[in-house]
Amino acid sequence: MGRIVVLGGGESGTGAAVLAKVKGYEVFLSDKGEIGQEYMEILRKWDIPFEQGRHSEELILGADEVVKSPGIPSSAPMVRALKAQGTPIISEIEFAGRYDTARKICVTGSNGKTTTTSLIYYLLQQAGLNVGLGGNIGKSYAYQVATEHFDYYVLEISSFQLDNVYDFRPDIAIITNITPDHLDRYDHNMENYVKAKFRITRNLRPEDCFIFDSDDAITIAQLSRIVLQCKMLPFSQQKEDLDQGAYVKDGRIVLKYEKDESEIYLDELALGGRHNIYNSMAAALAAKAMDIDDETIRAALRSFKAIEHRLEPVLSVGGVLYVNDSKATNVDAAWYALECQTRPVVWIAGGTDKGNDYSVLAPLVKEKVKAIVCLGVDNRKLHEAFEGIVGSENIIDTLSAEEAVKECSRRAVPGDVVLLSPCCASFDLFTCYEDRGDKFKAAVRAL
Repeated sequence: MGRIVVLGGGESGTGAAVLAKVKGYEVFLSDKGEIGQEYMEILRKWDIPFEQGRHSEELILGADEVVKSPGIPSSAPMVRALKAQGTPIISEIEFAGRYDTARKICVTGSNGKTTTTSLIYYLLQQAGLNVGLGGNIGKSYAYQVATEHFDYYVLEISSFQLDNVYDFRPDIAIITNITPDHLDRYDHNMENYVKAKFRITRNLRPEDCFIFDSDDAITIAQLSRIVLQCKMLPFSQQKEDLDQGAYVKDGRIVLKYEKDESEIYLDELALGGRHNIYNSMAAALAAKAMDIDDETIRAALRSFKAIEHRLEPVLSVGGVLYVNDSKATNVDAAWYALECQTRPVVWIAGGTDKGNDYSVLAPLVKEKVKAIVCLGVDNRKLHEAFEGIVGSENIIDTLSAEEAVKECSRRAVPGDVVLLSPCCASFDLFTCYEDRGDKFKAAVRAL
């Protein structure tokens, strides 16, 4: 069968290693960092040799093919060495797709992809379909292909996972929107990032669907440069009377798919905020393309529960509402979070800056934010961007979730909202955005 080496021993890499083992390959997994206890147990259970804390060239460079975890940049020395000798490098998504005959709905985008993916998964479950959830969310896609059987998959796929996809093909591809994010991984070149996102469309056939935000200028500009053979289903809050797709008119979402037309009242949607109208339209179009009936779609969009770490209300303490939006790791996500607030905001921001331009937030900060509590090691850019708006005395630096929440509780009065929507990655003080959100919630409960 050949020898497969997996680089990275997290959720994605461990899943890929198990699938390679199940399919009869000789497998070796290598992680330059530490492998978590749960993943080591899986590797031992499946009798897969592995190493941690190093990459041994003699064990890696002899691979017939390498499955690279999305967290490892293509600039890593071992990846460069493999490329130089011509070894094929693929992603877990590409590898698992080879062995999966299920119909696949795949969602990418800078913002809204977790909500949209979760909404579609919920819709398909409500319709009684045998459906799996994976990719950048939940259990590894490869691990599920190795150990379970689903007729459908809903996959959230990041640009990093798409970087090493070649033959993988969704039946329905969705791009929620594209805004500057992760530019540090794309040579600070927006075009490279846009092309990475659009890899989700590269193998679409005439019978497949592409669902996209036609209000998103970057998406539309890229569509004008390429030719797609598939069914095009735009969604919009700015254009009315589209021939196919979804749009908003007179307080309703109008859905048009082939010869069918239906509508959903906006005030019926479980998820509030303008950004969630987009997410709901994308999910509803995917459901229509899967032949799910209108009543099931309406009922699911009414009853869906919000996602952890995404504008998640935590508690009201002394008349102050605390909201966990730790998943907002870029400027655009924080823009949405601030935009949908109707109460005065004490805003927690900061972390590992990914080349952020904060100027787009200035009007919202001026209108809604009374104080900013910085939660990060280096907060200079936040101070420079917002001191002139909220005043230097209203920007405070903190180094832990507990300290940040205490500072917020001193400044917030009844009727305010404390919003953790950091704009930045979490890796300076936390292991991941979930860790940051969990510590924020624990600190709020401790009040």
